[in-house]
Amino acid sequence: MRIVIAGGHGQIALRLERLLAARGHGVAGIVRDAGQSDDLREVGAEPVVLDLESASVEQVAEALSGADAVVFAAGAGPGSSTERKETVDRDAAVLLADAAERAGVRRYVIVSSMGADAEHQGDEIFDAYLRAKGAADDAVRSRAGLDWTVLRPGALTNDAGTGLVTLEASTGRGPVPRDDVAAALAELLETPSTAGLTLELISGAVPVTVAVKDVAGN
Repeated sequence: MRIVIAGGHGQIALRLERLLAARGHGVAGIVRDAGQSDDLREVGAEPVVLDLESASVEQVAEALSGADAVVFAAGAGPGSSTERKETVDRDAAVLLADAAERAGVRRYVIVSSMGADAEHQGDEIFDAYLRAKGAADDAVRSRAGLDWTVLRPGALTNDAGTGLVTLEASTGRGPVPRDDVAAALAELLETPSTAGLTLELISGAVPVTVAVKDVAGN
């Protein structure tokens, strides 16, 4: 497959790009900063320099030309403003969905967050983040032209991955290494029957490959 990842220099994205390239997939990562290109090449991904906060649907669709799947793994990041939670975490995800439909790319996997909810209450920055992620999820799930999967990890850590997870519609709260999130994303991309599912992910006792097969009904 050819897979394009928005937010290609993110911590999860770089791990995912390395995994997918090692599995023989063609991988491209959309980044805003051309200075990050070498980091993507190092993990086996082709850099595509494009600012999702200012790009048009046509520009993004061109970047998706020939892709079999897209992953939205972009984020405004810690310390960003409420406004950028909306322009990146929400609007860029919607832009990618618009572009995927225009480019004829049906498979769309979005990295969301546990607790994401467009109606979430609260005045803190993290509350705005959860609203933005929830709105993005809702927008993606509303698209009849997309075979979407929403992955909502628990608290992200940089611990070494164990390859053992709990992956269900509702898991309860818990941590999960970014390594294991990337591994789960790779399996989801390779399992088309997970389309239409919104899944939570935390560390657990089930191998990633088995956990994905279980939720897919395989």
